Amino acid sequence: VPVFFKQTLEDTEMEEGKSVSLHCELTKADTTVVWKKGEATLQASAKYEMKQKGTVAELVIHNAEPEDA
Repeated sequence: VPVFFKQTLEDTEMEEGKSVSLHCELTKADTTVVWKKGEATLQASAKYEMKQKGTVAELVIHNAEPEDA
């Protein structure tokens, strides 16, 4: 069964130096989500935190900068 987005990402404004959280919701629980910026796959680090619970996936960007747009 294919997996679809029930809730897609929305544009978010942030303040430089703060953390921002992006969420998406899938039609199937525990589906692996790969977060990308352009062609680059993001990896968990002090800057990027990935969380997933059930059908909701979250990306937290710490110390956000204009380059994170």
